[in-house]
Amino acid sequence: MKSVKILKTTIAFLCLFVHLGSQAQVCTGSLGDPSVNVDFGTGNNPGNPLKSAITSYTFTSSSCPDDGSYTVVSSTAGCFNGSWQNVSEDHTPNDTQGYMMLVNASFTPGDFYVDTVKNLCANTTYEFAAWIMNVLLPTACSPNPIMPKLVFNIETVTGTILGTYSTGDIPSSATPTWKQYGLFFTTPANTNNVVIRLTNTAPGGCGNDLALDDITFRPCGPTILLSGNANKTDYDVCAGAPSNIPLSATIGAGYNNPVLQWQENINPGSNWVDIPGANSSTYIVNKSAVGIYKYRMVVADGSNITIPSCRVASNVVTVTIHDKPVVTSSNNGPVCAGTLINLLAAGGITYLWNGPNGFTASIDAPSRLAAVNNSGQYNVTATDQYGCSNTSSTIVVVNAKPTAGISSNKKDICEGDSTRLNATGGTAYLWSPASGLSDASIANPIASPFDTTTYQVVVNSANNCTDTTTITVNVFKKPTADAGPDKIILKGQSVTLNGSASGSGIRYYWTPSTYLNDANLLLPVSTPPNDFTYTLHTVSNVGCGMATDNMFIKVYNDIFIPRAFSPNNDGLNDFWHIDALVVYPDAQIKIFDRYGKLVFESTGLLKDWNGNYKNSAAPSGAYTYLIDLKNNRPVLKGWVMIVR
Repeated sequence: MKSVKILKTTIAFLCLFVHLGSQAQVCTGSLGDPSVNVDFGTGNNPGNPLKSAITSYTFTSSSCPDDGSYTVVSSTAGCFNGSWQNVSEDHTPNDTQGYMMLVNASFTPGDFYVDTVKNLCANTTYEFAAWIMNVLLPTACSPNPIMPKLVFNIETVTGTILGTYSTGDIPSSATPTWKQYGLFFTTPANTNNVVIRLTNTAPGGCGNDLALDDITFRPCGPTILLSGNANKTDYDVCAGAPSNIPLSATIGAGYNNPVLQWQENINPGSNWVDIPGANSSTYIVNKSAVGIYKYRMVVADGSNITIPSCRVASNVVTVTIHDKPVVTSSNNGPVCAGTLINLLAAGGITYLWNGPNGFTASIDAPSRLAAVNNSGQYNVTATDQYGCSNTSSTIVVVNAKPTAGISSNKKDICEGDSTRLNATGGTAYLWSPASGLSDASIANPIASPFDTTTYQVVVNSANNCTDTTTITVNVFKKPTADAGPDKIILKGQSVTLNGSASGSGIRYYWTPSTYLNDANLLLPVSTPPNDFTYTLHTVSNVGCGMATDNMFIKVYNDIFIPRAFSPNNDGLNDFWHIDALVVYPDAQIKIFDRYGKLVFESTGLLKDWNGNYKNSAAPSGAYTYLIDLKNNRPVLKGWVMIVR
C-alpha cells in the first residue's frame, strides 16, 4: 500500500464537479477531509519502486525514464536533451523532497496505475482526484507531439465500474504546471474497498510523458453551512475577556440519521479535535487566551460519525484572540518652561493622550508648550488594527527657566571709554557679540565697544534652562576739528575757510570771529587786512570733550618777484619761487635767455624754476621773465639773475 497522509484543513462547502464521464457523479453538498492521500512519500532521489501489482511499467533509478518506464523522484531536470520540463518539486507545496511518479508512457495504450483502496464507508459518495502534469515542453516533438490522454475508472473489487472520467488531451505548458482531474462515485451498500484504475489511452510516439501526485479520496455529504453573528466567519477578539461568540450550522438533506459533531483546531499546525458533548447545531465559543481558534462541524450518517473517513465537514469559522498591543511612550524631558514638550507613543494605529491641566491629544506624537504646572504623568491608550488597546505612561519634568536681569553703570559712553555690564539670574552666562568685552563668559564683563552695540546675554540656570535679555551701550564719538589748509591772498581779497568737524552731538565755531561773515559756519568767508590766524573749535554737547585746530592766512600787499636765486643744491634759495602766484592759479610764466630763447614756462605755481634748461644747468647770468596774471592787468616784465 502506498504511503498515506491525511491533509490538514481542505474544506469545500459547495462543491460541484462537471459531469465529464459517462458515469461520473456530482456532489452538491460538503466534502470531508481526504480519507486517502497517495503522495508517494519523501526522500532522496530515487524513491523505492511501487509494488508490482500497482503498475506494469518498468522501474528505473534514472530521473529520466525511457518509454514504458517510470521512476519515483522529487525532481527532474535535463531529460532528453532538454525536451522535458525541469520539475524542481512535486505538487504538494512545502513538501520537502516530496516524491511524484514520473511516467514515460508505453507505445501501447493501457493501464499504468492500478491499486485497491480499503476501509471506505459503504453507501457513501466520494470525490476521487489526482494531480497530473504534462512534462513535455511545447517546443518538443514538433510538429505533432503526443499529449497524455487518461481515463480514470473506479471499480468494485469484482470489476463493476462505479465511476469513469476522461481527461482528454492534457496540454503542455511553457512552465511546469500541475492540474487536478477527478470524478465523484458512490460506494454500494456493504462495499468498503474499491479499485483505482488509471489508463493512458494516447498512442505511442514522441511525447505522452507525465507526472502523477496526490491521489485523494474525500467523502461527500449534505451541505453544511456554518456562521456566527451576522454570518461572519472570521473574528478578531482581544485578550482578557471571554469571546462569547455564538456559532450555528445549517445541515442540508442527504442523511437519514445525521449525527453532528463540533470540532476545534487550536493554533496553526494542530489537528482537528472533537469537542466533547458539542453535538447540537449551535455552539458558543468562549475563549480568552491568546491564540488562533478554528471551528467546524462534521456530520455523518448514524454510527458512521465514529469513522473519520465517513464524515463531511462544514466551512471553517476562525476566531483569533489577539494579545494586547505592546504600547510604549516617551518624552523629550526634562524640558525648560517656554520650550515644547514632545510626546511619542508607539504600538497602535490610533492614540488617545491625557495629561495635566486637561491635556488631550489623538495623535502618536503630540506637542504642547512647556510650563512648570504641565509637569507630571501623561497617559496614552493605543489601539491596534484589531481594536485591542493597552495603556502606557511617561513622566514629564518641566524645569523653571531663569529670569535674566541686565544693567550697566552707564549705558552712554564716549569713544574710547568703558562701562561694566552686569547680568543676573543664573549660574552661567554667555555674552554676544564678544568683541569689545573683557570676558564674554562672566556675569560682569567690561565693555569697550568702538561703536554703539547691543549686547545679548544668555543666562543659564543650574538645571540647564536659559533666558535671554539685551542691553545697548551707546558710544558717542569724540569731537574732531580740522581748520583746513592755510591760505594766501592779496590784500583786499576774500577767502573761504575749509573747516570740517565730526563727533556725536557736536557744535562748532571759529575764533576770533574778526573779519568772518559767520563764525558758526564750517566754511565762513574771511577778508583780513593782514596776516591772520583762525582757530576752529568743535565741542561735544554730550560730554565727550572739545577739539581745536588752527589755520593761517598770509596776506600779501602785492606780488613780490625775487631778483635772483642760487640753484646749487645747498638747500638755500635753490628755486625761483613767487609766493603770491598762489592767488593767480591761471597765471602764465615764461623765462627767456639773453638770446630770446624760451628756457622755462609754467602755469601758476604748478612748478618752480630750478635754473635748468632741458635737464642741464643754465649758465649764470640774467634772464628775462614775462608773467601774465590773466586778470586783465598788464603783463609783468623784468629780469632774474642766476648766481652759481
